[in-house]
Amino acid sequence: MEPTLQDIRDAAARIAPFTHRTPVLTCATLDGMTGAQLFFKCENLQKVGAFKMRGASNAIAQLEPRLAAHGVATHSSGNHGAALALAARLMGVKAHVVMPDNAAAIKKQAVAGYGADITWCKPTMASRDEHLAAVVQRTGATIVHPYNDERIIAGQGTAALELLDEIPGLDVLMTPVGGGGLISGCAIAAKSLQAKIRVFGVEPEGADDARRSVAAGALVPPMSPASIADGLLAPLGEKTFAIIRRYVDDITVVSETAIAHAMRTIWERMKIVVEPSSAVTLAAILEGKVDIRGRRCGIILSGGNVDLDRLPWLAE
Repeated sequence: MEPTLQDIRDAAARIAPFTHRTPVLTCATLDGMTGAQLFFKCENLQKVGAFKMRGASNAIAQLEPRLAAHGVATHSSGNHGAALALAARLMGVKAHVVMPDNAAAIKKQAVAGYGADITWCKPTMASRDEHLAAVVQRTGATIVHPYNDERIIAGQGTAALELLDEIPGLDVLMTPVGGGGLISGCAIAAKSLQAKIRVFGVEPEGADDARRSVAAGALVPPMSPASIADGLLAPLGEKTFAIIRRYVDDITVVSETAIAHAMRTIWERMKIVVEPSSAVTLAAILEGKVDIRGRRCGIILSGGNVDLDRLPWLAE
């Protein structure tokens, strides 16, 4: 069953000891550039530098003691793995993370630093799944999927719950789309609290399986996804896709150039560090893909874990 607003509220109470209530920032310059009022929910300032801490904490906190004793396991390119590792450590549980060997260096360091047992794999979903199955067989750990899990979805939805509690009356809510956990939880929360709010998801042109799946009315697997927004390369899950079809008004895509420009704009104008995956929402607005002029728009900045030696504009 898909999470309800009550599930998201329960998750908020459950994760409160383990997560930050992140700030909502505004920027007069960006309001002027877009002709809208923008409210940025700064999950880049969340523990582990990403919204993933919400879902991971909610999932582990609900484990029965007999299962927790064997630990938790997942596959992740970085942020979910780091979140699971830290949440597990805070709750006295062992974490096992399968990571692609081409993951960003800063994300590799974070997962290791939070104490996870890391297994390296090739950068394909087949390799991830194969190695994860082997880890589970060896350890008896409980799998905590990065996004296709009701506990994860409910946890991620707490970001929108907090945003709408602080800034009621939004006309639009925008989030990035990767595997769909963030937008699914946030869309349930937003539509349950404000039926008329419009919810938009944004993904890179090179990883546009969500847009194509919605258009086709069925899950369409990604074809060799590639983008500087490395946190958005995962395919949708069956559970997140069903929620997106029900609650999300539209999915749009943005170019790599637009992502890099939006990321740099946030750094320069808001004086905060966000990763490329966070910048896709502003990119869609600046590219004219979503018209929010005259509206009050909430934006989830999903994370801030950046390899400072590989900033996208340094290659220009």
